[in-house]
Amino acid sequence: MVQTRSGSVARATPPPPATRSSPTAATTTKTTATTTTTTPHTATIISHTPSTATLAWLAVSLPLVAWDTGYILLRPRSMPGGDLHWPLWVPYDLYGRVDHIYGFKQWHLNNGFTAAQGSLNIIESLMYLYYLYVWSSSAAPAGSGARAAVTGRPAARAVLVLFSALVMTLSKTILYWLNESWSGFDNIGHNTARDVCFLWVVPNGLWIIFPGYLIYKLGTEIMEDLVPSSTRTSFKTE
Repeated sequence: MVQTRSGSVARATPPPPATRSSPTAATTTKTTATTTTTTPHTATIISHTPSTATLAWLAVSLPLVAWDTGYILLRPRSMPGGDLHWPLWVPYDLYGRVDHIYGFKQWHLNNGFTAAQGSLNIIESLMYLYYLYVWSSSAAPAGSGARAAVTGRPAARAVLVLFSALVMTLSKTILYWLNESWSGFDNIGHNTARDVCFLWVVPNGLWIIFPGYLIYKLGTEIMEDLVPSSTRTSFKTE
């Protein structure tokens, strides 16, 4: 007897229909750019206090430049043999022999460079005096031991005039040196190297070193007050 295996035959379960797999959610980083623009502002010098170096320079240079300008513009009376030479301008007897631009050689040649320089000395000195006037007349009272500061528009005027005068001093002195160089050292070439160094380079070099230093310091102060914050771009990750 053939015995058949009876039992329910498991119906093959069809495989689940292929479902469309959703695309893999790629992790993305959304980057947005946020631009912050600084509102333009009116550039002003908020406050200015003269530095010790500035006041020291003016205290020394103003009398010396006045002395020099008087000699230049009163020639030949201020030169050796003139009725105004003694006692105020006696040292120019030596300097006129060291640098002929101040001596009889260029005077007899009607060289106008020295007189032109002296004329600029007057403008330069008036600018320095104006700076001191604005500071002394407009400065707010300071605490004990503190130097008074000038603020607002007077401060802006004072700093502008001082910076311009310093640039004028530096440029005029460099021009003085370049004039001598391009003239083949016609006015100082007869001196020894020692005399040129100590009687020409050192005294004239001070009018390059100190104005140059003060221009740098004052220029830094101006930039801090005038340059607005730059436009900044920040990136935020979401």
